[in-house]
Amino acid sequence: MHYAVVLAWSPEDDAFIAKVPELPGCAADGATRQEALANVEAILGEWIDTARELGREIPEAKGRLSFA
Repeated sequence: MHYAVVLAWSPEDDAFIAKVPELPGCAADGATRQEALANVEAILGEWIDTARELGREIPEAKGRLSFA
């Protein structure tokens, strides 16, 4: 599955935050962009595994977000 990831600097956290908007609560941080992306990839797998275990719907990956 290929989910879009939004990556941004958070001055409050003094870290990069990577979020998967299609999966509520799926986010991770890191000191570098690369670390935040690696962390969110691990969390994404855990998010999907947990959703399956709980019988919850897993949104289909759209792969790309559109912004107006």
